[in-house]
Amino acid sequence: MFNTYRNIPKAAMMSLMLLVSCTKKEEMPVLEDSKSTVVKDLAGDTGASVGDGVDGKTKRDFRTFLFNLKNKRQIWLNNAADSAKYLKTKDWDLAFTYIYNSIVYVNNGEASGNPGAGGPGIGGITYVEKPYSEVNEVPQDASFNKNQTFTGWDGWPQPYNFGWYFYQMSTHIARPIKNRTFILKTAEGKYAKLELINVYQGNPPVVTDLHWPAPYLTFRYFVQEDGSTNLKTN
Repeated sequence: MFNTYRNIPKAAMMSLMLLVSCTKKEEMPVLEDSKSTVVKDLAGDTGASVGDGVDGKTKRDFRTFLFNLKNKRQIWLNNAADSAKYLKTKDWDLAFTYIYNSIVYVNNGEASGNPGAGGPGIGGITYVEKPYSEVNEVPQDASFNKNQTFTGWDGWPQPYNFGWYFYQMSTHIARPIKNRTFILKTAEGKYAKLELINVYQGNPPVVTDLHWPAPYLTFRYFVQEDGSTNLKTN
């Protein structure tokens, strides 16, 4: 089964179980528009934990799941047989892996360390600091470098990472990055945009309970099926 980041210090891994958002009094954004697909509370590996003593959970690695943007199919990698069957295919576009399924890969067969390495996927990822609703086309200078094939927490453990939430070791707080939109190439090379919104059940604007149910992922995306760079959804 695919896994990654095994060299992260245990202390950091333990602290990641304390994921909480730090915003105050925020209004729930309207996610639906005329074209986007909105996924709410997609259950990740809710039975796993990074530490002992968490009610109803087991201290173990989080199982990876794959996601197909076109048909919204969730594919679990429960064992080596599942990995052998699905990873080196175009059956998936995104892989949600590692702690709380919060590290997200696109399907790229040429990128070393990618879940789809050696397969036919030609996915890519980059981002723009712009609200999702305002991203109307793929930027002309967008660089889909094969080394930029995943997103997770921003700035740690490597300063060159780009991610969808900030994590502070001093406070053990994770908070989604606002107005950051990811530009994708799917496994088949079509352009798309993606906003990763929350990892907590119910997509709460504020989390105060350290045991708030997670991972339950909320995100939205739009795939341009005609092959063009037009990503307008409003």
